[in-house]
Amino acid sequence: MTQRKKLSISTGPKDEAADPRDTWGVRGKRLDRLHDMARDRRRNPSAAEKALWAKLANQKLGGFKFKRQFIVGTSIVDFACPTVWLVVEIDDVDIDTELQAMSDRKLAEVGVRVLRFTNEAVLEDVDAVCAQILDMLNTPFEKPRRPRTPPVTPVADAYNAGY
Repeated sequence: MTQRKKLSISTGPKDEAADPRDTWGVRGKRLDRLHDMARDRRRNPSAAEKALWAKLANQKLGGFKFKRQFIVGTSIVDFACPTVWLVVEIDDVDIDTELQAMSDRKLAEVGVRVLRFTNEAVLEDVDAVCAQILDMLNTPFEKPRRPRTPPVTPVADAYNAGY
């Protein structure tokens, strides 16, 4: 059985690549700041985040491992299950929907599935929220693959250069 790639951030070099994942290279002070913000959010969760984390922690939901306040690219998501490329966000009712849509689109471009719930929905019926998450966890998905580029060899380069 092969290991699935896990959701992570890239810290590699930048070049003119077409894959959206290549624009996620976060380094230096920006990465340190994201780590500090994520740590602060883990230490000061909302009531809804506490309630949902009680159900997700220690692989309680279907045996899937979740991480909370996880850095994905250039943002911090509330909960992530890296093995199945799933992100769960808990939002206030008054959050900017345009910003949500942009975030969801950016994550979807690289194959990350996003589930969003309101604080009220989680606090009113955390079991129903968990059922929806479990349903998505058990749904098969196809992660987009990076386009393959042909290997570059010195002979091919010399031929293409006209030598």
